[in-house]
Amino acid sequence: MTSKEKFNNLIGKIVNRFTSLSQDENAGAESEKVVTKGMPELARQLAAEGAVLLKNNGILPLKKGSTVSLFGRTYNDYFYVGYGSGGDVNRPYNINIADGIKNCDSLNLNEGLHSEYMKWIKLHPVSHGYWAHWPLRYEEMPLSDETVIAAKQTSDAAVVTIGRSSGEDRDCDLANGSYYLHDEEIKMLDKITARFDSVIVLLNVGNIIDMSWVKHYGDKIGAVMYVWQGGMESGNAVADLLCGKVSPSGCLSDTIAKGYEDYPSSNNFADKKRNIYEEDIFVGYRYFETFAKDKVLYPFGYGLSYTDFDIDLIKSNADENGFSFTLSVKNTGECSGKKAVQLYISKPCGKLGNASRELVAFKKTKELNPNESEELTLYVDAYQLTSYDDCGATNNANAYVTQAGEYTFFLGENVRDAKKIYSYYQEETALFEQLKQVCAPKFDFTIMKADEIDGKTVLSQKPVAKEKYDLATRILNNLPQEIEQTGDRGIKLGDVKSGKATMDEFIAQLSNDELEALTRGGYKMNNPLGPKGNAGIYGGVLESLREKGIRPIVTTDGPSGIRLVHSSSLLPIGALMACSFNTELVSSIYKIIAKEMKERGSDVLLAPGMNIHRNPLCGRNFEYFSEDPYLSGKMGAACVEGIQSEGGSACPKHFACNNQELCRNTNDSCLSERALREIYLKGFEICINDSKPKNIMTSYNKINGVWCHYNYDTCVTVLRKEWGYEGNVMTDWWMKPSKSIEFPKLKNQAYRVRSGVNLLMPGGERVTNEKPDGTLLATLGKRDGITLGEIQESAKRVLQSVIDIN
Repeated sequence: MTSKEKFNNLIGKIVNRFTSLSQDENAGAESEKVVTKGMPELARQLAAEGAVLLKNNGILPLKKGSTVSLFGRTYNDYFYVGYGSGGDVNRPYNINIADGIKNCDSLNLNEGLHSEYMKWIKLHPVSHGYWAHWPLRYEEMPLSDETVIAAKQTSDAAVVTIGRSSGEDRDCDLANGSYYLHDEEIKMLDKITARFDSVIVLLNVGNIIDMSWVKHYGDKIGAVMYVWQGGMESGNAVADLLCGKVSPSGCLSDTIAKGYEDYPSSNNFADKKRNIYEEDIFVGYRYFETFAKDKVLYPFGYGLSYTDFDIDLIKSNADENGFSFTLSVKNTGECSGKKAVQLYISKPCGKLGNASRELVAFKKTKELNPNESEELTLYVDAYQLTSYDDCGATNNANAYVTQAGEYTFFLGENVRDAKKIYSYYQEETALFEQLKQVCAPKFDFTIMKADEIDGKTVLSQKPVAKEKYDLATRILNNLPQEIEQTGDRGIKLGDVKSGKATMDEFIAQLSNDELEALTRGGYKMNNPLGPKGNAGIYGGVLESLREKGIRPIVTTDGPSGIRLVHSSSLLPIGALMACSFNTELVSSIYKIIAKEMKERGSDVLLAPGMNIHRNPLCGRNFEYFSEDPYLSGKMGAACVEGIQSEGGSACPKHFACNNQELCRNTNDSCLSERALREIYLKGFEICINDSKPKNIMTSYNKINGVWCHYNYDTCVTVLRKEWGYEGNVMTDWWMKPSKSIEFPKLKNQAYRVRSGVNLLMPGGERVTNEKPDGTLLATLGKRDGITLGEIQESAKRVLQSVIDIN
């Protein structure tokens, strides 16, 4: 252990004695360990389906009766989930890889080596650190030649686990032991590969890490698999994969490049003040497949299986609304398995400069036996053919257009190996939807652009399109009407729900103090009006509101399960879910979580996490799905559908552009309007249109200089007016104080409400006397101040959320 690691462990122990910000705070709580019926089976299935096999020389699956030597301490001290609010779940149990092997009737564990590890681990226990100082890895047990030789003599294969953590409020490091292998891990691999003929490496990680070492070791390593952080059933799922009970079927939701410097965001990440999204729409595979195919180790959508499949197009059909493709998937191998089929489109480069590939549809087969086939239908909406013109290059500024040229569809196993199946020719560039400019940059910078020269696509640069409208005028032209206040008339919220009274009639009764209270939560986390460990409550935060039939709505973290003192299921991380390419399975597992929510008193699960994997070092990538917005949107919609199946609410987050944890409360994401719409908002758009979440959460960061919790254009112009969203918009927990640029008399809560953010959570400052800060009502009724109609409009949104949650 390094001196820095020892120091952090010491500080962590001190900090954790005086704060509630330690990891596993709830996981270590005293409560009955409850296992929800049906969850272990689904969690185990999902953990296995999201694992991605990158390399296999035939060593996998292991033969029945094989004895396995486990190396790398994280086979025991497993990373089941990432750190922070999205991972601190009081799960009923954990299954590590050693447990999984012991539970497997086809494999045997080398007990001698395991015993040696256990003795060392007892003397070198792990520390979970403290908030924003999570460990990125655990110290490894030094291996002697004698230990490795003895293991080789008593086992058939070596399974080496490389473990990495990642977490909220801290990014991963571009250093050994985080993105790169640690010296201890290299020594371990050197010793093992020198003695063992059969070596399997498992990556127990939340983020993509450097994979250049796979080529370095060559044939000395027979198989490499990303098993991610698989939740409470991790070890059983890994054992299922090793022994062949389950054939791997996961596909990469991110591109793995040859080196970190090859990622298009690598020069514009980790700045403390602002990051220029110079790569524009060319995120992940959009960049690599267009400009740098030779920089890819493993392409987006890649994943091996123990069996083989043939994918054949049966028929295609086009109409004015889109395109449908019926295809057959046949298992041509010798064992059963599932296959995720992926459909990509190649749009004409045109004046706007498109990427050479975009994912437009996918679907996963059922379990297919050898020689068994399944027919699937994939559909592509005409909207998916469009591109956003933010600069007027097509004479349609601030509009989605279908550019003239050939549109080619590719079907297959991954973005690189997909085969051409269909083409459509657009005669002339056509306007699809005219919109308004939103969130455009206010200063000059350059962005990447694709140009077609002599039939080849080349990388060029162009100046970003800047803001050309007056936001103040836009806001003032859309202020809501005031409802005349009547005082209490005895109308209850239940009367609104039953149709006996209108929402306006109910709102008219409320005093200014009651309206203010509806636009904030109950001030603190672990609110006494909810179950222990809750994230906060909103709605009935005052006794007078509760008397009017407004009950407290309980919010809980997070994407990987319900964060309460009460025991709840721990799910696989979001990145693993996306790699499963199985939306039906994801929805099914969250339907069980919905039942747990109801039983435990949670009304709103602060999930799913939906931000784009712009850079592999972002500490919160484990909670999010993918570098691709379409995959992210469909996975997010599946989560929402499951969460809301029992009447509760999902809350997709973080809206939008939360792509870095360093200085996340102050960092400015500077990007073009096109990149914002096509990449960073697109997943949210798909999720909202498909599944209609009842809540959505803004992010901490700025977008082109404006904090997301003060961003009128994302929260009103786009979210409500363009997408037709009718739910509630809340802040992430706490927010940055600020004055409005457009309306200098408005600050903090008045600025937030005018911006269309309805609810401050958890309701006050981090250190508060539990009273309003006064900024919402300070200018009410004054010239250029907040209007009663705006406050009432926010209260309406919150109250509708209370009604909709049952």
